Amino acid sequence: AIPGRFLTYPVSQAADITAFKGQLVPVGSDQLPMIEQTNELVRKFNATVDREVLVECKEVLSETGRLPGIDGKAKMSKSLGNSIALGATPAEIKQAVHRMYTDPNHLRVDDPGQVEGNVVFTFLDAFDPDRDAVAELKAHYTRGGLGDSVVKRRLEGILQELLEPIRTRREEFAKDRGEVLAILKRGTERASAVAAQTMAEVNAALGLNYFG
Repeated sequence: AIPGRFLTYPVSQAADITAFKGQLVPVGSDQLPMIEQTNELVRKFNATVDREVLVECKEVLSETGRLPGIDGKAKMSKSLGNSIALGATPAEIKQAVHRMYTDPNHLRVDDPGQVEGNVVFTFLDAFDPDRDAVAELKAHYTRGGLGDSVVKRRLEGILQELLEPIRTRREEFAKDRGEVLAILKRGTERASAVAAQTMAEVNAALGLNYFG
């Protein structure tokens, strides 16, 4: 048996975009089918009502469309315990980088290492702004003579610098839960107004404005 949620979930995802007439949607590479399905629903609806009511969207991908977990086995996920949280402490970041999957055959510093599938280099590609330095590290690692610890130390420094202001800002918000709730309330009110306008246009296109 196929659960109903399996069939309705794509429509629910599409509604989250079309309700706000979103045109640019930040997604991971694994969510591209969802973008295409949303556009198919938009085209079908517009063709049915014979007017342009809903708007097609386009994906916005980062240079790294998908980050692997620190174990290198799957997509980074909190539920799998292989992720680095945005609010991670310095100690947690250090521990996560230390646990990162590298090249299991790179047993000695002098051994040539494999960059492909090496999570540390995947993260350096994603977050290290010095592309030339990363390229040199890759070349050095591939020909041998560069230890995993050196590469991990560089990555840890970059992640510490990247996440520190995020963690600090998060801690500041956590001190005033009332303001956090107020921000959420204001955002919900703004979103509801936009979605209500879209729904009014949809209802009008379908001739469902019984109380207009």
